Amino acid sequence: MTSIPKPTLCNVVPCMRYRDAPAAIKWLSDTFGFEPQLVVPNDDGTIAHAQLVFGNGVIMLSSVFNTEFGRLMKQPADIGHAVTQSTYLVVNDADHVYSRVLEAGAEILLDIKDEDYGGRGFTCRDPEGHIWSIGTYDPQT
Repeated sequence: MTSIPKPTLCNVVPCMRYRDAPAAIKWLSDTFGFEPQLVVPNDDGTIAHAQLVFGNGVIMLSSVFNTEFGRLMKQPADIGHAVTQSTYLVVNDADHVYSRVLEAGAEILLDIKDEDYGGRGFTCRDPEGHIWSIGTYDPQT
């Protein structure tokens, strides 16, 4: 029998678009601790493709383009800052990341608290409106 998931370190990869992808890469790195693994810039300074790692997780992102795939997606600012998905980051110290997010001026949507199901976390919006939840709860343990 064939297994559907490929045996790899990360099988689920969020893909995001940003109007100012270079600034988003810097913000995500400086604030959350992502590390750029691969950044493919276009001649005009936009980002064709980027991979940012976080522990054994990864996200892919690019600049906003009016391509066949790009037309399938909307930016939060285009739809009243609504989103249909968010990304959760498992961290060692949610309070530490919370203070970094406050220093970066991000909007806190759900304040930091201890969760009934375990862990401690909060939810914020990045500068372009994507929603991120950060916490110590680890669904794999």
